[in-house]
Amino acid sequence: MPHGDDLDRRFEELVGQIDDAERRRMRAEATRAAKEAGNRRPPRQERGRRSRLSGSGGSGGYGSSGDFGGYGGSGTAARPRRRGAGRWWRVLVVLSAVVAAAGLVVTFRPDLLAPSGALLEETVAPVVDAVSADPFAGSPAAGYADGIAGFVLPEARAMGGLSRKDVAKGLERVRDLLTAAYLDRRTLEGGDPDAFVAALDRDQRETFSLDPDADAIGREAVNSFAPGTAELATDVVKVKGEITLGTFDDDGRRGVEVKLNHLVVYAVHRPGLPLNVIRVVTHPTGQVLLYREGGRLVAWVTGWGASSTPASCDTDDGYIHPVYDDFPTGTVAPTGVPSDPYVLDEEPVGEGCRASQET
Repeated sequence: MPHGDDLDRRFEELVGQIDDAERRRMRAEATRAAKEAGNRRPPRQERGRRSRLSGSGGSGGYGSSGDFGGYGGSGTAARPRRRGAGRWWRVLVVLSAVVAAAGLVVTFRPDLLAPSGALLEETVAPVVDAVSADPFAGSPAAGYADGIAGFVLPEARAMGGLSRKDVAKGLERVRDLLTAAYLDRRTLEGGDPDAFVAALDRDQRETFSLDPDADAIGREAVNSFAPGTAELATDVVKVKGEITLGTFDDDGRRGVEVKLNHLVVYAVHRPGLPLNVIRVVTHPTGQVLLYREGGRLVAWVTGWGASSTPASCDTDDGYIHPVYDDFPTGTVAPTGVPSDPYVLDEEPVGEGCRASQET
C-alpha cells in the first residue's frame, strides 16, 4: 500500500486528471450538499421566562435564549482500527479514502480544483480564526450597540402628572434596572442578582424571591446562566431596542408607563471550552410604572421577563440553560414554526418553549 510522499504524489496525479468542468461541478455539488445538510438541522429552542405576577404596584405589592461559521464543537471520537479483516477490506478503505479525499479537496485544497486564473475566494468560504474572531460577526448583533449604550432613553417630558425632572429621574432608574438585569457579570454567571434587587423600589425589594415556586418577582426577571453551563466568551454584550413612554391611571394612581422591548445578545461557550462559542439571543420585555406616592418617586417593575434562544425546554428554574450543538435532545420539544430571534417586534415567549431559527 502507498505511504507518505508516495500517497501524496498519487493523489496529486489523480486531482490533475480532473478537468475544469468537472472541478466546477464538484464545487457546485459540495455547496449544494452543505446547504442541504444545514437545512436538515433541527430548529433551535426558544425558552420563555417571566415573573408570575403583574400589577400596578403599591405599598406591599409586587409585579412581574447556533453556532456559526468558524467555531467547532466537540466531535465524535475516532474508532480504533480493526485488525485481521483481510486484504479486501484494506483495498475498500483505500478506495473509500480516495473518493472522500476527492470530495473534501474542495474544502481543504480548493486551489487544486480551481480553474486556471480563478481566485481562491471564489472557491471556498474563508476559515474563521476561532480565537481572534468577533463572535458577533455575520449576525445582526454585529450592528448593535455595546452594553449600556443600547439602552437608549427617550427624551423626558412632563406627563402623567409628573414633572419633566421626575420623568428624567425615573428613566435613569429604569436604565439602572436594565443594566443590573442584563449586564451585571455576577448575575449573568449564575450568582444572586443583588444588583437588580438593589435597583428595585424599596417596597418591591422586600418581596423579591429566588424561590422558583413563589408567586413573586424573582430570577426569571434577570438573565442568569445556570451555574456550570456557560462562560462569557467576551465582555461585550450586544444590545438593541426601544423604550417608549405612555401614561396610566389605575385605581386612583396616576403616572407614566415606561415600556421596554430589547434584544440582548451574549457570546458564550461551555466552561473550559473556549472554541465552542455560540450566540444566545434574549428578548426582554416589560414595564416600569413611575408615579409619586408618600412624597417620593416610585419606579415599580411589572410584566418583566425574557425569552432566550437556544435554550433548553426541559427546565423551569428561572435560569438560562444554553443549548450547544452536542447537547442531547430533551424530553420537551419546541412548538410552532421557527421564528427569527433577531426580530424585535416578534412577540416574545411568555412561558413555555417554541421553535426558533439559528442565532
